[in-house]
Amino acid sequence: MDLVPALDEPLKKVLGPPTAKVMAEHLGLHTVGDLLHHYPRRYEERGQLTHLADLPMDEHVTVVAMVADARLHSFASAKAPRGKGQRLEVTITDGSGRLQLVFFGNGVHKPHKELLPGTRAMFAGKVSVFNRRLQLAHPAYELLRDDSEEAVESWAGALIPLYPATAKLESWKIGKAIQTVLPSAQEAVDPLPESLREGRGLVPLPEALLKIHRPHTKADIEDARARLKWDEAFVLQVALARRRHAEAQLPAVARRPAPDGLLTAFDARLPFTLTEGQQQVSREIFADLATEHPMHRLLQGEVGSGKTMVALRAMLAVVDAGGQAAMLAPTEVLAQQHHRSIVEMMGELAEGGMLGGAEHATKVVLLTGSMGAAARRQALLDLVTGEAGIVIGTHALIEDKVQFHDLGLVVVDEQHRFGVEQRDALRGKGKQPPHLLVMTATPIPRTVAMTVFGDLETSVLDQLPAGRSPIASHVVPAADKPHFLARAWQRVREEVENGHQAYVVCPRIGDEEDDPKKGKAKSPEDEAEKRPPLAVLDVAEQLAKGPLQGLSVEVLHGRMHPDDKDAVMRRFAAGDTDVLVATTVIEVGVNVPNATAMVIMDADRFGVSQLHQLRGRVGRGSAPGLCLLVTEMPEASPARQRLGAVASTLDGFELSRIDLEQRREGDVLGQAQSGARTSLRMLAVIEDEEIIAQARQEAAALVEGDPELIGLPGLRTALDALLDEEREQYLEKG
Repeated sequence: MDLVPALDEPLKKVLGPPTAKVMAEHLGLHTVGDLLHHYPRRYEERGQLTHLADLPMDEHVTVVAMVADARLHSFASAKAPRGKGQRLEVTITDGSGRLQLVFFGNGVHKPHKELLPGTRAMFAGKVSVFNRRLQLAHPAYELLRDDSEEAVESWAGALIPLYPATAKLESWKIGKAIQTVLPSAQEAVDPLPESLREGRGLVPLPEALLKIHRPHTKADIEDARARLKWDEAFVLQVALARRRHAEAQLPAVARRPAPDGLLTAFDARLPFTLTEGQQQVSREIFADLATEHPMHRLLQGEVGSGKTMVALRAMLAVVDAGGQAAMLAPTEVLAQQHHRSIVEMMGELAEGGMLGGAEHATKVVLLTGSMGAAARRQALLDLVTGEAGIVIGTHALIEDKVQFHDLGLVVVDEQHRFGVEQRDALRGKGKQPPHLLVMTATPIPRTVAMTVFGDLETSVLDQLPAGRSPIASHVVPAADKPHFLARAWQRVREEVENGHQAYVVCPRIGDEEDDPKKGKAKSPEDEAEKRPPLAVLDVAEQLAKGPLQGLSVEVLHGRMHPDDKDAVMRRFAAGDTDVLVATTVIEVGVNVPNATAMVIMDADRFGVSQLHQLRGRVGRGSAPGLCLLVTEMPEASPARQRLGAVASTLDGFELSRIDLEQRREGDVLGQAQSGARTSLRMLAVIEDEEIIAQARQEAAALVEGDPELIGLPGLRTALDALLDEEREQYLEKG
């Protein structure tokens, strides 16, 4: 937030071109203001002073002691074969005990000169054990020349800020650069309205910047963080509130369903009653559709909660009112599947203009990139004449050639897979802005919904329709207990013998060139990480020849020809295939009620939300579902804890919280859509739920009274900095 000329000063003027270049390239910092907003990741305390007699293991400690003895040893090693290796051993004492310090290699020269017997100093480092004796390896030290207690206290208690750094620029160099520009913090213009700041007891911005970079106490850090979090939450919420305000001014055609039209006829055909949740959400949507400004609604529903049914009824209501509805799906498999299931649900109501079509019927067309030319021409014609009331497609719908007679509603399925530009292009196809319904099966915690989709009203479907079965989930530790894996394949056979089907999911396809980089270990102790992830083509072959011999096994992945994919899905849906070995193409929306078991190989390679999505493909019928998460990760690893969490609950909202706590929020804030660096440096979307909720209220009230922010120049400047070009477009297009 580069607020004033002093903060707009380019870093190369202040720090010199070489440092500025590294900061720009590796940290994205260009101005003094950027650098002031590069906050410490954490603070190292040089430890409260510790007595040598009670040193804790593996902790960072600071001791004041006297050098009793110092000896330089030579030794031979692989690096120094001719006995040229050097090791300095220093013994220190504080009267209560003794401690060994060691320095190696080139690091011995300075301490060898300075740490002479009788010298007093402070030593800071991590305590370890070597040859059953406590030692500090390469400790930081500060010689105490004047014996004043203050020096000891201030050095020991100092809070040393540690910055997000890069190999090219260590944290302490960043710290020095920040000390250089810190005086400019005085000129930072405050974006928060004074009444808000005082009402919430927040410190002024210049003071917060000083305290975050040069705290004297932990309370300083708390003050600064509380203030800087509010800035981020409030500026972002004001941006979103202004968008909601602007959208509310746009005109749209109100779409009210005809009293005895298509929707009524469809409801009469339904073989079941809608859940209470579906009825409630439908009422919210119909109320929005009946207004003369565009609906912007996010529909979150647990996997299998019946979102498609709610969306279909909204589309039928719009067709009833003389408009057209378009549904945008992220993959061809899913578009084809939606098309099939919607045509089935509508029956003769989907046969508009055909013999046998019902009187209120309309046409439902499919439009994907791989369609033949003749079918495509016909679909385009049906859209432009208004013959087709409903179109379902992939982003082929967005192309310039596609024209609508009167587009009234856009339904976007699985929002997180679409860039905002794509949603925007489709919305531009209407004569006036169409209504927008965004659906996601990835449960989004309330605060993320308020932050990322802050411009959308939110509806939640959290009841499962009657007849859905519970899914039992278990972690299968293949490395620790190989017999568990053998039992997993036995379970798959049992399901098939009982007339059911199963999925096996793998992270890779298996026909890629082997990328040497891919096989590199992420960390030496993770043996399981070293091998490339399991691949569909290999696993399918091994299963067909081995534990699942005699069953019909087919593969499905994203690089297959669309017709082949569709054929595989149809055979599986018809029950001709026992086991489908697939990549995550089945993650979203694939609906085969007879599939009751799923085995996810290398489950640790998938995110929490993705595992939850995948698991939602089983248990869609009346028989109970089973999901087995196979992993080679060791028991104590974070990956195993993550899988344990997925196995322990079917509550997607709970899992999405766990998922978010483990990832950085940057992933959540539309990175995929905007490509811009996350603007959140201090705010944690999950922990700071209250701040975000309060900021949203404050922002809405402020924008209601002063949409142009005429009285708040500081806030306008902060908004401009937040909404630089990229983010501006991202929010515009939301």
